[in-house]
Amino acid sequence: MATIKDIATKVGVSISTVSRVLNYDTTLSVSDETKKKIFQVAEALSYKKLQSKRVAAQKVAIINWHTEKEELDDLYYMSIRLGAEDRCQCHNLQVVKYSQLDLQGIEQENIQGIIAIGKFSSSQVKQLEEVSEHIVFVDSTPDDDRFDSVVVDFTKATRQVIDYLIENGHKRIGFIGGREEFKDHSAKIDDTRSEVFEQYLKQLEMFDSSSFYVGSFTVDDGYRLMKQAIEEHGEDLPTAFFAGNDPMAIGCLKALHEARISVPDRVNIIGVNDISVSKYVFPALSTVKIHTELMGETAVDLLMERINERKIAKKVFVASQLMVRDSSF
Repeated sequence: MATIKDIATKVGVSISTVSRVLNYDTTLSVSDETKKKIFQVAEALSYKKLQSKRVAAQKVAIINWHTEKEELDDLYYMSIRLGAEDRCQCHNLQVVKYSQLDLQGIEQENIQGIIAIGKFSSSQVKQLEEVSEHIVFVDSTPDDDRFDSVVVDFTKATRQVIDYLIENGHKRIGFIGGREEFKDHSAKIDDTRSEVFEQYLKQLEMFDSSSFYVGSFTVDDGYRLMKQAIEEHGEDLPTAFFAGNDPMAIGCLKALHEARISVPDRVNIIGVNDISVSKYVFPALSTVKIHTELMGETAVDLLMERINERKIAKKVFVASQLMVRDSSF
């Protein structure tokens, strides 16, 4: 008997896409041509839906530390959320969505588990524990021994960028990054990228504090901080900058363009995340690709294991990849 996996393999799409097309999911964004192909292959393979007993879907909460408006400024967290939502559908999970700043009414939802996306303070973690004992954190690790988490190895990624730049002859490398704080304003959050950048270049005896800039993870601050660097360094501007995320890197490109500083001939720029627009800006942005949708999907899989009574916590690192484009050589 043909399966959804057989159809997905033949068409060249994901299992979840096939499932959603065959179930006439109107929220799915896929071309009519792909839908047609899926139905044609399903018919050719004589695929038939299994008639299973209807079981009440388990309910999980996706709690994002960013509001919908903030997500638009940082597609990193939006992509994680969309990956989680897509995976929940594959597991037949009912999803309720909350912002970290507004959890009103969540206690009455009868939640079986929580996907917590972003950074959460100790008091916020305790608040989530009152809702459900099954919690998976994405992009943070409040407690390795108690909670599952899905994270990126930013230590490895930062070192990879520095090694790449040094191998390509750069002797002066600047940093333009961001700093965050918990939404309850209880503390600043340490940023691994900035910490590793400083530590690693100090180890290599290449760190220059005058080329180290920190603001917020926004396009505006990337632009502002690069303008500041241009004004302060003039002809001695570093030949390369590592930006904490792609929006900051895009702001850097704008400032360099306005100052008529050639990229990459005079200055190389490398960002982090590989958001969708990175390959379309000019010049196309070199960046560390973070598999954000996979992070969301993995979190849901971990949550299902927890709901099914796994007791030992897991921490999953999702690999990253340096994408070299036109903003670096």
